[in-house]
Amino acid sequence: MSVRRTAAVLAVTAVIGTAAAPAALADDSSPSPSPSRALPSGLYGTTDPTYDGVWRQSLALLAQHTAGVKPARKAVDWLTGQQCASGAFAPYRADASAKCDAKTTVDTNSTAAAVQALAALGGHAAETDKALAWLKSAQNKDGGWGFAAGGASDANSTSVVIGALAAAGDRPADVTKGGRSPYDALLKLAVPCGDDGGGAFAYQPDKKGALAANEDATAAGVLGALGKGFAAPAGKAAGGSACADAKKPTPRDAARNGAAHLAGVLHGTPYLKSAMPGAKDQPDHGNTADAVVALAAAGRTGDTDGPLAWLEKNSGAWAAKSGPAAYAQLIFAAHATGTDPRDFGGADLVRQLGATGPATQASGHSDGPGTDQGDKKKDSDEDGGIGVWWIVGVGLVAGVGVGFLISGRNRKRQP
Repeated sequence: MSVRRTAAVLAVTAVIGTAAAPAALADDSSPSPSPSRALPSGLYGTTDPTYDGVWRQSLALLAQHTAGVKPARKAVDWLTGQQCASGAFAPYRADASAKCDAKTTVDTNSTAAAVQALAALGGHAAETDKALAWLKSAQNKDGGWGFAAGGASDANSTSVVIGALAAAGDRPADVTKGGRSPYDALLKLAVPCGDDGGGAFAYQPDKKGALAANEDATAAGVLGALGKGFAAPAGKAAGGSACADAKKPTPRDAARNGAAHLAGVLHGTPYLKSAMPGAKDQPDHGNTADAVVALAAAGRTGDTDGPLAWLEKNSGAWAAKSGPAAYAQLIFAAHATGTDPRDFGGADLVRQLGATGPATQASGHSDGPGTDQGDKKKDSDEDGGIGVWWIVGVGLVAGVGVGFLISGRNRKRQP
């Protein structure tokens, strides 16, 4: 989710004990140092997976499945092997044979992303059941989830867990703590229509309880309120184009208002801008892709033409730099809009994603070299969707919120 967000997984926050910015966001200008140690051959991406290994792997596997590709067995085995006995996932465990202990920084985002991928692939009920049991044990009394178990609920974490629950066949509304469901938590993070940024979702309330509109949290919140995950398809056409407060708002009301907010922001400029404190005022490709999925899922397919066309024209260099999770976000945007991910502005996203990991199993398509780790492209600019130093920076300023289309023009459709 910022898918979602991601998008986008900040395990560092579990260490420093503060709230994190949404996981789905990738900073286009962040450095991405290559790891000094050899990486597992089943892992997607070539950069340090310390903070995003499970996240990028989960999105990559889910995106391949969405595109009709059967992922490599060792890629799936790597993901399942990262699970702790408790059912939770950490962002990355270099030695998966070692038992998880109190020092293992598991988190809800990694765990929920893994559930979404494994549930879609099928045949992993044991792993997903354990993961869901852990997620339910980490639910807060307000019905939501924070990045780390026990952390204050935020829109992104709550939404990615809702996506996991739905993917595994659970009814999110029935998963309660203290009588409150995840939807109750999201509704409390919806900005009232009369306020600045009305209709949007806030990442978290500020210290005074005020809600500030956050586009990344809004894209994730729309999907969560709809009970959908990263790979959401387009929804039915939605009525109403403006934010409207209801006496007893429903999750669908909040989703409609959130989508209206995103449509308004994207009306003048076909992309979302980076909300990272101190970052340059620049386009945010990841959050824009997530917003495309959210808009399509909410039934606002007419509002996706501009941002999708912009992504088709401008996302190539960003995806090549950012790696597996970025390619996955674009594939989700293509899927939500009925666009062919093998001809996304002339780029074959499925092939490009496949080239970042091990060879896929037989399918109806050739999806790139699909080599083992030794043959992967060694690109020091690739960061799997999240720059390590950006992650650390966000952790240090955590608590500040920081990032889905059918076109009317003729566009190649998925097979």
